[in-house]
Amino acid sequence: MTVTTPQHVGDTVPISGGLQILTKRTVPLPLEVVQPDPTWPAQFAGIKAEVEVALGSELLDIVHVGSTSVPDLPAKPVIDIDVTVANIEEESTYAPAFEAAGFQFILRDPSWNQHRLFYSYDPPANLHVFGPDSKELIRHAAFRDWLLTHPEDRETYAKIKIEASKAAIANGEDVNQYNDRKSPGLQEILVRALAAVGHTLESTYGRQRK
Repeated sequence: MTVTTPQHVGDTVPISGGLQILTKRTVPLPLEVVQPDPTWPAQFAGIKAEVEVALGSELLDIVHVGSTSVPDLPAKPVIDIDVTVANIEEESTYAPAFEAAGFQFILRDPSWNQHRLFYSYDPPANLHVFGPDSKELIRHAAFRDWLLTHPEDRETYAKIKIEASKAAIANGEDVNQYNDRKSPGLQEILVRALAAVGHTLESTYGRQRK
C-alpha cells in the first residue's frame, strides 16, 4: 500500500450532529461513475488481508459492500468496506493499528452508529468501521444482496448513479452533493431491500445522540 501523508486539520473539526473531521484526503474522491472493473473483488481481498494482519483478534468481520461489490454495476472506482470491531468506542484498540498499516483516519461520528472512517489510497477504498450492533451493517448488506438478485433495480440504480455523477461534475459539486442527488432513488430501492430481510428504514435508522 502507498502511504500518503494526510492533511491534518487540528485535533478535530466538529460538524453538526457530532461528526468530527480528523484529516483531509490528499486526493479528492472521484465523481465519475465508471463501468464495472473485474479487479474490484481482488482489490477488496488485498485490503482484507492487510486489515486482518493489522487488527488481529480485534477484527470481528470485514466485508465488501457498496456498488463495487455488485458485479455488472457501474460505480465510482472506490472500494467500500465494512469493518466490525468489538468495541468501537475504544479507538486505542484499532485506530493505531489501522494507521500503522497505512490507512488514514478521516473522521469519527459518535452520533451515527459510532461510525469511524479510514481511507486507503492504493487502491482507493473507504473503510467504514462499526461496532457489532450497528444498524448500518444491516443496511449495507441488505442493499448489496438485493442488487445482486434483482437486475431491474440494479439497472435502475446504475442509471441513478450515472445521472447524479454527470450532474455533479457539470455543476462543480463534490461527493456529498453527488450522494444527495442519488439519495431519493437509492432510498426507494433500500425500502424494498430492507423489507426482504424484515426491516424498515425506521428500524435501521442509525443516528443516536449522545
